[in-house]
Amino acid sequence: MEDSIQRAVGRVIRSIREDLAEEHTVDGMARTAMFSKFHFTRIFQRTTGISPGRFLMVMRLHRAKQLLLSTSLSVTEITHEVGYASVGTFSSRFSSSVGVSPSTFRRLGGVTPQVAVDLRPTAQPPVAAIRGTVHAPESDHDTERTVFIGLFRDPVPLGRPASCTVLERPGPYRLESPPPGQWYVLAYSRLREEQNYWSPTRPTFEDQDALIGAHGPLTICRRPGSTEVDLHLRRMTPLDPPILLALPIR
Repeated sequence: MEDSIQRAVGRVIRSIREDLAEEHTVDGMARTAMFSKFHFTRIFQRTTGISPGRFLMVMRLHRAKQLLLSTSLSVTEITHEVGYASVGTFSSRFSSSVGVSPSTFRRLGGVTPQVAVDLRPTAQPPVAAIRGTVHAPESDHDTERTVFIGLFRDPVPLGRPASCTVLERPGPYRLESPPPGQWYVLAYSRLREEQNYWSPTRPTFEDQDALIGAHGPLTICRRPGSTEVDLHLRRMTPLDPPILLALPIR
């Protein structure tokens, strides 16, 4: 049963990717998956971690990132190319999800000097830290990988993290001053290499060499000492939402 569910979700994701400018409704996605709307929404979120509507938004913005760096299309042209009618709506969603505006993302070449954290005040002061170890798969132990670790409210890295760090390789990490609440600790790792990640000649699924890891939901409360969270990286698949956040790693 699980295999048939993953095939159905994969079928929907492929149909979305083929034409991001189309108006993809949840009803239409459910018909493509051959499930009822209610059942489809539930299994889609269970499989991908986010709702069908948010997955569609992520795919559109990820495609916009590609177009910003691999073409000379204007922001207005890209807006319509990825299915948005309003440049203002597109730019606002891009900025809140990626962390910088479309024009800034293009100017920076897709790589930020650092990731800005979410400094909104919280009801309680932060706790000491979250710490642990990032473990790579056995097959990747000898590869040179940069690892980003961040603390997010959602099971996918959208918007600014509450705390984050970047490692030169998998291993021990520490997230300083996480605020109390319910959070997800998310990791994303890429090979350190010279090739152009955003080249238009690359396959449609660009994250074929990416590794991701997640832990959560994690409830952080006021207590002495650090919270221990180990992360185990795994190969990213087409069923995982693309990474939108602009990171200081290529």
